[in-house]
Amino acid sequence: MEPVTLTTDRLLLRTVGPQDTDTVYAICQDPDIQRWTTIPSPYLPEHARGFTEQIAPDGWANGSMFTFGVFLPGGELTGMLGITMRALGTGEIGYWAAKEHRGNGYITEAALAASRWAFTRMSVDRVEWRAEVGNTASRAVAERAGFTVEGVLRSSLNNKGVLRDCWVGSLLPSDLGLPSTAPYVPGLG
Repeated sequence: MEPVTLTTDRLLLRTVGPQDTDTVYAICQDPDIQRWTTIPSPYLPEHARGFTEQIAPDGWANGSMFTFGVFLPGGELTGMLGITMRALGTGEIGYWAAKEHRGNGYITEAALAASRWAFTRMSVDRVEWRAEVGNTASRAVAERAGFTVEGVLRSSLNNKGVLRDCWVGSLLPSDLGLPSTAPYVPGLG
């Protein structure tokens, strides 16, 4: 599918391309991004090029991953967010924020906008969030966006060849007052 652009009160969410490569490279030099995400470390210029020129466009083209750069109206990149399709009706959200833009709620706002889009335009009924246990910044974003933290998955996240425990959470259409593609009956107690 063709990439879409989303807007919020403060942000423009659009796919990334070659014009964003240098900025993505510079932001991803942040040790926290390299530590807590699955991007390569060290993060080299060719990794940024591969991401902006191949991985992001290919994900849109084949419908496997929908990557949005999170931009301020003036064009400054504040972070990155993607929804990767994991199963029929289920997407997994991932994100990072540029160090100088953390704490402004931009990624929370973007996560809500992208999830709403996935629910209303992509027939997604569950957006999952996973983060390595200890990544409290990612968890705070997920919780502020309305995700329900469901538990810990042992040895479930492979980060640079090391299996780690991860938190898992979900956001459902009903959490945003939206209908699901199929009825949902929660389990009893």
